[in-house]
Amino acid sequence: MVYPPKETKEPPILERGAIAWIRKNLLSSPFNIFFTIVGIAVLYMILPPFIHWAFLDANWSGASKSDCTGEGACWIFVREKLNMFIFGFYPQEQLYRPKIVMGALAALLILLGTLKKFNGLKIALIALFPIFAYTLLHGGYFDMPVVESSKWGGLLLTLVIASVGITLSFPLGIVLALGRQSRLPIIKSLSLFYIEFVRAVPLITVLFMASVVLPLFFPEGVDFDKLARALIGITLFEAAYVAENIRSGFQAIPKGQYEAADAMGLGYWHKMALVILPQAIRITIPNLVGTFISLFKDTSLVMIIGLFDLLAMVTVTANDRDWLGMDTEGYVFAAFLFWIFTFSMSRYSKYLEKRLDRSKGE
Repeated sequence: MVYPPKETKEPPILERGAIAWIRKNLLSSPFNIFFTIVGIAVLYMILPPFIHWAFLDANWSGASKSDCTGEGACWIFVREKLNMFIFGFYPQEQLYRPKIVMGALAALLILLGTLKKFNGLKIALIALFPIFAYTLLHGGYFDMPVVESSKWGGLLLTLVIASVGITLSFPLGIVLALGRQSRLPIIKSLSLFYIEFVRAVPLITVLFMASVVLPLFFPEGVDFDKLARALIGITLFEAAYVAENIRSGFQAIPKGQYEAADAMGLGYWHKMALVILPQAIRITIPNLVGTFISLFKDTSLVMIIGLFDLLAMVTVTANDRDWLGMDTEGYVFAAFLFWIFTFSMSRYSKYLEKRLDRSKGE
């Protein structure tokens, strides 16, 4: 006897969709219900005044502080000082150069995201981009006037410091992690001392050392500008944290992976490059991205050695006598830019984790 197929029914509305998510995450226990109510009350006290200040009562049109009336935000200040926020003191007639570099950086990141395998093309692009960016930003070639790094500032300087620090500290951190795992006592001791010493020192101290003390070790007649010294200090500082992240990945890899690589007759470098290191990096992606996000935010510390990053440019422009009292709008704008970049890095990290998990299961 053949029975007709039963009609499928959807789960009850309380067990699916937004209602189910609210019940599970916000109303699952008396403790969660209490904090949900407290959170809603806090948002009610904060959001409406902020929306009125930032949008409803804000001033959008005009060209001077006198055009800002009422108690709303004066976004005219941000619009008028936008070039300084983004490019610092870079000459106005040469702004096409940093704009090309920023556009090329965005295109490079998109291209690297579309290329699934880490091959020679990726390495070549990553290695050649700093040369291209420095040539265009600094000038002195192809009839482009020289623009000293002291005139770089704003978001441009923040991106330069963060991108160079991330790009250079990553391979250096891998070398330090391998050194700490080495069986040679001298290499292991030196790597361990460097990592622990640097991690015990605040970044501000490293920046001061790089700016003031480092030039004392240069031969007579040899000197780097302030930005180069800051990049050296930040790279050496960040490499210690990258090394610890990579080492934690080494520790998380099952011992059987090492034994399997040895059983295949792989030498040390082939074993690390082909078996151990790829797994360690995949495991430590969340920690690495967290470290790089911290580096991106810590770039604001370079203001203490006289470099004008995004946050420093907000402070400088707010001290303009024609715009006194407009610092709040500038800091909100800077916070929004920092959030865009750090959130994008976080989302890319999650995407990378999922993609590598899928490739692992294939």
